[in-house]
Amino acid sequence: MKNTEAHYLEIFNNCWELFKKKNQDYGTSWRILRLSSLTDQIYIKAKRLRSIEEKKTQKVSDNIKDEYIGLVNYCIIALIQLEISGSEDIATAQALEAYQKHMKITHQLMLDKNHDYGEAWRDMRVSSLTDLILMKIHRIKQIEDNQGVTIVSEGLDANYKDIINYSIFALIKIAESEE
Repeated sequence: MKNTEAHYLEIFNNCWELFKKKNQDYGTSWRILRLSSLTDQIYIKAKRLRSIEEKKTQKVSDNIKDEYIGLVNYCIIALIQLEISGSEDIATAQALEAYQKHMKITHQLMLDKNHDYGEAWRDMRVSSLTDLILMKIHRIKQIEDNQGVTIVSEGLDANYKDIINYSIFALIKIAESEE
């Protein structure tokens, strides 16, 4: 079993490589998406994961791991959209730089929380991580419905970062169960 940080960075690198390849294929066409549309796309992926977990079967052969990777990448896209307003196209280099920036910030958040929580996620089921992701999505939707205004709660960015980390934790748990 790899240590958490090494496994985390390996998975994040896989997400990064896929993001780069998709940007080669499609450019930054994702810039057209409103934040609410990204949230809905994230919701659809998480809802599919929960549905498969509950039914214990799937009819579409898309890989479950790819859904979690999709959650990571869509959340980073959402963080970029929060940072760079508007829907105009941006240079691929700017998108890649922004991705790396959010990757580093989210990685540090994981390290800080793992320190404080003692890697409690390791004792959780993958299905519980999926539920936490869905809860965070519902929070995001509520914040969006409130035009971003919160009274005492974290903002959108904190929820997207938590989804990224929960998704990577799920991927680590899946990989370790396959070893």
